[in-house]
Amino acid sequence: MLAAARLLTRSCSNITCDISRKQQFSTILKNAATPIFSVPQRFTDLQQYRHKSEGVKGAVIGIDLGTTFSCVAVMEGKQAKVIENAEDGERLVGMPAKRQAVTNSANTFYATKRLIGRRYDDSEVKKDMKAVSYKIVRASNGDAWVQGADGKMYSPSQIGAFVLMKMKETAESYLSTSVKNAVITVPAYFNDSQRQATKDAGQISGLNVLRVINEPTAAALAYGMDKTEDKIIAVYDLGGGTFDISILEIQKGVFEVKSTNGDTFLGGEDFDNALVNYLVSEFKKDQGIDVTKDAMAMQRLKEASEKAKK
Repeated sequence: MLAAARLLTRSCSNITCDISRKQQFSTILKNAATPIFSVPQRFTDLQQYRHKSEGVKGAVIGIDLGTTFSCVAVMEGKQAKVIENAEDGERLVGMPAKRQAVTNSANTFYATKRLIGRRYDDSEVKKDMKAVSYKIVRASNGDAWVQGADGKMYSPSQIGAFVLMKMKETAESYLSTSVKNAVITVPAYFNDSQRQATKDAGQISGLNVLRVINEPTAAALAYGMDKTEDKIIAVYDLGGGTFDISILEIQKGVFEVKSTNGDTFLGGEDFDNALVNYLVSEFKKDQGIDVTKDAMAMQRLKEASEKAKK
């Protein structure tokens, strides 16, 4: 049965950010400014201007909206505080969603960040269809959406918004005040459509997205690269859904993405899937049974593969 606010998994809001991501929010939140305008396809005009906007009122939260894990942070003095969610609400995001995925795989959406801003006919979407337990369908406008067991369709932005709502609620519970402003990170290779879809997810969740910032830029800020001499650096990012490299040029505190490349199907999810496929193949050899037809068995295999990987 489809839960009231849709069951999401793998976009976990648990405290799983590494030290660099905790550090990056410290710098980002202190310098929340007007949104970046960019031409990501050419990677020539994507620059980071670091100054405060006098028009921003109230708390600003930083959200890392990842493929498999997400986290939210807020500034406390000069330090960034990454907030742990309570996991006691009705909306199942994170570990509660993962725990029920075995018996509700068709209604548990995960790794939907790969679909955001993409068309149904995109080759990357076709790859995803073979790897996930839920249905990916064509929307009326040709975009790739997801569909629950009851036939209801959701855009990737809506699914992302559910996660962002959880991040927002977590921050508001911690701060004991309403939160409207946020900075969200995205991969450097995201095109205009994907960036806009991410902003749409923020708006659906009730957030005013001050900036959509590149993940490699955030990582460079985390290590204080903006405070050193002018240089060119390489940033590697091995995440839940992708493995990327970005070349950044830093001049007088301004970041420019010179080039970016990577594999959108080389991440933690893909390591899990490789293990699952191996186990399915071995089981079929030994027992002569194809377990791919059993959704519950496949979900159990996926969970076991994830644990084995760790």
